[in-house]
Amino acid sequence: MDKNEISTYLVKPGELTLKGGNRKFFEKALRYNLSSLLNNNETRIIMKEGRIFVECSREEERNTEISLNRLIGIAGWAKARKAEKKDTSVIAACVEEAKLLWEDGIKNYKVEARRTDKAFPLDSYQIRCMAGDAIKEALPDLKVNVKKPEVIIAVEIREKAYIYGKIHEGRRGLPVGTAGKGLLLLSGGIDSPVAGYMMATRGLALEAVYFHSWPYTQMEAREKAKKLAEILGQYTQGINFFSVSLTEIQTRIKDRSPLPYRTVLLRMAMMECAEKLANIRKCKCLINGESLSQVASQTIENISCTQSRIRLPVLRPLIGLNKEEIISISEKIGTYETSILPYDDCCTLFSPPHPVLRGDPREAGELYEALEISSLMEEALEKREMEKLSLIKP
Repeated sequence: MDKNEISTYLVKPGELTLKGGNRKFFEKALRYNLSSLLNNNETRIIMKEGRIFVECSREEERNTEISLNRLIGIAGWAKARKAEKKDTSVIAACVEEAKLLWEDGIKNYKVEARRTDKAFPLDSYQIRCMAGDAIKEALPDLKVNVKKPEVIIAVEIREKAYIYGKIHEGRRGLPVGTAGKGLLLLSGGIDSPVAGYMMATRGLALEAVYFHSWPYTQMEAREKAKKLAEILGQYTQGINFFSVSLTEIQTRIKDRSPLPYRTVLLRMAMMECAEKLANIRKCKCLINGESLSQVASQTIENISCTQSRIRLPVLRPLIGLNKEEIISISEKIGTYETSILPYDDCCTLFSPPHPVLRGDPREAGELYEALEISSLMEEALEKREMEKLSLIKP
């Protein structure tokens, strides 16, 4: 890599900086995840004293910026200027950064300085003052606003001097994989991809299972779910996508159960089947997109019914969110437009017009036992399909 063509990005780690003796574990995971996203042996990752520096060629800038935007576990990042540790070089770099901001339409700013190298001749206050004076002389119309600036021009004096302006907000949370692995019950709707993303920000690696009822459900619905898994995989360094047919089980439910209980019994079957798959795949929990009382199957009574057949913990990160909040997150992570494509999943098949709202776990359990679906479930799992969805390089 030509040293004259190197671009430098300064990355601020997020929550992992609060960790104590196991901080190295989280830093190692974050570095591994970033390296997987970058997928470029020539791009350098340097970790030093609460900061990460990424050095890449000019040709790799776009890939680097997209990767940093996808990386879970960082508070923010910025493209930085490196300057010699001389007061004149640092001040000149601040002026150049200010000129760039002015060209981008920024009208006011302030300078902040942090000096970890105490041998540098200027202290933080002197850096701020000298940089502000130089910027005012070069750009008299660019105003200082110390209370609510549009942009902060930051100076960090470390082993080198780094100057940067616009900070891009990171996805925060903990590095994916540091909390183990969970199995996401992925429908084709808005909620479940958001649930998976939210648990990924808490450090869970993900695998996803999609239940279908071919030929009653469209193959386009499966492709839609696969696309959602693929989008999630861009934040989790890829994802394994499983599809399992519940056609025979749904037919059995239709033939042998009271109409109002069909949805609850189907959810019970999904949870049990997902748990069996999770145990096979060594996942430590299940994840779904339930939001309390959003639909009939998500009342507290029906949730009690649907989880009554399993032992693994079920994580429901959306349980207290309303639809508008969920949609907002889905738009931010890029799943919304795919989620609203008009292809029904198996949950709508044989759906009763008036489902039970407050199912009794004991009654539901008796109805479930009477279905005698153990062999059907084992057969469905044996015939499961898996696709390894890899990262898509920008």
